[in-house]
Amino acid sequence: MDFPVLSLVTFLPMAGLPLVLLIPRRLPGTVKGLTLAIMLVTFLVSLKLYFGFDPDQAGMQLVEDHAWIGTSIHYKVGVDGLSLLLVLLTTFLAPIAYLGAWTSIQEKVHEFAASLLVLQTAMVGTFLAMDLFLFYVFWELMLIPMYLIIGVWGGERRIYATLKFVLFTMAGSILMLVAILFLYFKSGGDTFDYSVWVSIFTGEGTVGQLSKLEQVLCFLAFALAFAIKVPLFPLHTWLPDAHVEAPTTGSVILAGVLLKMGTYGFLRFAIPFFPDAAALLSAPLMGLSVVGIVYGALVAFAQEDVKKLVAYSSVSHLGFVMLGMFALTPEGVSGSILQMVNHGLSTGALFLCVGFLYERRHTRLMEQFGGIARVMPVFTAVFVLVSLSSIGLPGTNGFVGEFLILTGVFREGIGSVIEPGNLLSWRNLVLVLGIVATSGVILGAVYMLTMVRRMMFGPITVEKNRSLTDLNLREVVVILPVLAFIVIIGIAPGLFLDKTRASVDEYVRTWQPRIMQARNEATARRNDEVREQIIRMQVLNALQGGGQATNLEGLKWYVVPPEEQGGNHE
Repeated sequence: MDFPVLSLVTFLPMAGLPLVLLIPRRLPGTVKGLTLAIMLVTFLVSLKLYFGFDPDQAGMQLVEDHAWIGTSIHYKVGVDGLSLLLVLLTTFLAPIAYLGAWTSIQEKVHEFAASLLVLQTAMVGTFLAMDLFLFYVFWELMLIPMYLIIGVWGGERRIYATLKFVLFTMAGSILMLVAILFLYFKSGGDTFDYSVWVSIFTGEGTVGQLSKLEQVLCFLAFALAFAIKVPLFPLHTWLPDAHVEAPTTGSVILAGVLLKMGTYGFLRFAIPFFPDAAALLSAPLMGLSVVGIVYGALVAFAQEDVKKLVAYSSVSHLGFVMLGMFALTPEGVSGSILQMVNHGLSTGALFLCVGFLYERRHTRLMEQFGGIARVMPVFTAVFVLVSLSSIGLPGTNGFVGEFLILTGVFREGIGSVIEPGNLLSWRNLVLVLGIVATSGVILGAVYMLTMVRRMMFGPITVEKNRSLTDLNLREVVVILPVLAFIVIIGIAPGLFLDKTRASVDEYVRTWQPRIMQARNEATARRNDEVREQIIRMQVLNALQGGGQATNLEGLKWYVVPPEEQGGNHE
């Protein structure tokens, strides 16, 4: 029997929970030390996934499959190139986030540690689950500890932020549960297995295949749950409140890992289960992603609260992830996966830096700072590097992810440049979206560099800032590993992209033709409708004017490209 490394990585935090709770309350330092040790051991165990992962194998690896409830529900977990880096990101950020709030959490230390350990198990389990029932259990389990982290240890408006977070999340999750149950009975009512469902619902066999309407309805149910978690514009309004009111640890985990559940859900479940619906709805989803990129950047620029600025930047950055994913090119998908990791590192580090300042000044308003570089040079160097990685400076992690995403998007849209004039083509739409999305990179530089200038440089405008102390040893230990990976990914991205390449290539080979075929059929139908309308208008005009209808041969070449005609539509 193979060593169950996936189960160990998933449940080791929760297994250590009884030991933490048995420690007397008069020993909070021991509680913190043991909790940190459990998280560090979990991270070390998870490294076996990286070094033992076969980058040339596209399918699931290290699979564990055991009957759980009856014969239909299994405990089945596995890892592939789509989930590997996200699991490692989770185990890496958890101890860093906990150590980052080492001195700020002084009350209910046992409960805070317990919430984080349960949350870590739920997050890892969500990325590894290969049974839809098991996935939903982990998905919902995440909600409870995050509810407590924000609601108990958050700021003054924590109750409002917590309720908003829970209501938004539950609204999407309930509809996804309904869709999962529908798919269970549609598949024959005997399994929740992910791979079986993919084969059934996408045309292998005759039992359980979904109609176009069923695909669209189920896709919308899944998409709502995932879009809220991303969050995708206009479902983002819960995020700034949650970030602002959450303690530093909660903000790091929320931005670094929890938001990735939404993008991962689209990649893992929504597209493979419902490819025809994905083809139909990818254009509006990509459009909303681009709106989020620009909107998030503009609203971030308008903020005075630096924590809220970083929160809105997440809306913008994760719009890039969604855009690259639905381009369905190798560069776009691999860039999306890497950018999930990059966002977790860069934005997590920004929240840590904001937390360091808040512990010293107990304010997050930019007007209360200025000239910080004069008294905190080490902190300033860290803050500038993290900010530059967030805007995608070459040599940092952010540049690699955004470059791959935009390359993938423009690769998909370049056909409209070769054949200009096809105003209704899918490729023209993608090209326009890519051009508009590129403005988000510029806007990102504007609001991030403005924040850096206002807070770090210039004269010291507030007298209290003259007595600020620079980073201490604990804070340096917390932030240094994140900085290291920001630079390593920027300089040697192949160390991470190589692990995803086989899975991404197989993913694109499998789903891109199916989705492009559905897009082409829809485009061809739309072309026919447009041509028929024009013909009717031309005939009507000819009859009214006493002349003859114009010869419309070749009209379709000005409507959609030939390769997107979907067959002969003369």
